[in-house]
Amino acid sequence: MGRNAERVQNRLVATLEERIPDVEWKREYGVGGTPVDIAGVTETDELYIIELEWRRADPADNAAKVFRHATETIERRTRVFQIFTGYYKLADDGVSSKQKNAEFVGRTAADSLESLSYRSVSLGIEPPKRGGELHEGWRSEVEKVGERITRSLRE
Repeated sequence: MGRNAERVQNRLVATLEERIPDVEWKREYGVGGTPVDIAGVTETDELYIIELEWRRADPADNAAKVFRHATETIERRTRVFQIFTGYYKLADDGVSSKQKNAEFVGRTAADSLESLSYRSVSLGIEPPKRGGELHEGWRSEVEKVGERITRSLRE
């Protein structure tokens, strides 16, 4: 994970820690031998997995990997959030087939497995190319995503 993606990851964890303090939030949490970007571990038998898709060439593979490992190793209710940056948006306000494929994998896995749920979340940040800087409003965009995740977890 690059420097800018780490900054976003850290800000999101801090936001979630503020909004949902009774959950233990961890970075690079191991699920079946593979790390997920962020995980929230509860005392009540739930696991929250958050994957940040920054500029990944194949986010569907990431979704499949998370669900495969989760079903093999986790015996608790698991809620997966896959966050997509502006890298996956198209000029006509649609999303790329890469994002659509990942969402399909996530929805299909969640529909097939009673203990899993999936939600796709958009992050209003266009990731800068290597060496570039995040735009000025990136923190507020991350906090908006943190609020969406918080609302979803409270539903």
